[in-house]
Amino acid sequence: MKNSKQLERHFKGLANYQRIDILLLLSKREGITLEGIAGELRKNFKTVSEHARRLVQAGLLNKKYRGRFVEHTLSPYGKVLVNFLKSFQGN
Repeated sequence: MKNSKQLERHFKGLANYQRIDILLLLSKREGITLEGIAGELRKNFKTVSEHARRLVQAGLLNKKYRGRFVEHTLSPYGKVLVNFLKSFQGN
């Protein structure tokens, strides 16, 4: 069971609409690169990069290195929180 400090870390990862957009996108397209995320969401690459870094720090994203590219996927906790978010969306 997670303690309150660990839960805080996960929920702080959700504390921005752009990070929520990234999580929701990754729930549909696992293994997407930062360039792909920026293109899909029509956001600045540096902005997406910073938000992805924070999501990794929060334990919600995993990074997988493939040569020059870094693919991003939801962590197990990221998947749980995406399902939680979707319950609020009504999907």
